[in-house]
Amino acid sequence: MNYRHGYHAGNYADVLKHLVLVELLRLLTAKDKKLFVLDTHSGAGGYDLAAGPAMRTREAEAGIRRLMAMPRAGMPAAVVRYLAAVAAYDRKFGRGEGLRHYPGSPRLVRAALRPGDRFVACELHPQEALSLKREFAGDRAVEVRQADGYHALKALLPPVERRGLVMIDPPFEKTDEFETLSRGLKHALRRFATGCYAIWYPIKDEEAVAAFEETLAGFKVLILEARVNVVAEGKLGACGIAVINPPWTFQEAMAESLPWLAAPLDARLGLRSGFSVSSPTA
Repeated sequence: MNYRHGYHAGNYADVLKHLVLVELLRLLTAKDKKLFVLDTHSGAGGYDLAAGPAMRTREAEAGIRRLMAMPRAGMPAAVVRYLAAVAAYDRKFGRGEGLRHYPGSPRLVRAALRPGDRFVACELHPQEALSLKREFAGDRAVEVRQADGYHALKALLPPVERRGLVMIDPPFEKTDEFETLSRGLKHALRRFATGCYAIWYPIKDEEAVAAFEETLAGFKVLILEARVNVVAEGKLGACGIAVINPPWTFQEAMAESLPWLAAPLDARLGLRSGFSVSSPTA
């Protein structure tokens, strides 16, 4: 499968990933201290769900578009906040029928920044990086780098702010991506052990996933997973996000949100704190 962000904009994996990101940003910006945010594999920034790769795959139909149509009554607060962030981005393009424009992680980060916070968005793919630069042209609050995100972990950590959120969302187009990810993360944690990290990964090779999770031993980690009940041929059926050093109340918000999301996403979602909790259930 093609892991470039545009092909999967707004699908169930994006819902999980961006729900996590929006809630982490809310909690980390609640303190009156400057925050540094690094997005190592940013993608294009925003996506038109009615054109290009997203239109060809239509994965948003069973993801964000299904959620946006749900009644808000009884919806977990974290899910409501995530949908509000998505709707706010879409409104920038004018009101139309239904959701059309979906924000990538850089846009969600930018919307949460306060004056004095700092954001560096990295993207190695030339076309994606160009789109990202256009997305934030003239915006002094965002620094866009066409660069290898793993190199950025070495160059930019620890931040001068001493508080930071690092989003790592690799394309997983190489067979050794988990090994590269593990090396980069180990180096980052040696340099900035107190930072909050959110690492997305596909679940296709269970042994590779287990080996990666073992590298997280010794850290305060929360693992969130989503497994689609019916998987179309050639599609990704499961993914995970490891959150290292999650802020206070984050786990409670996810414990409330994930079971609720199971029905609309037709998936099994759950979380593990450390490695003591069983696999996700509906």
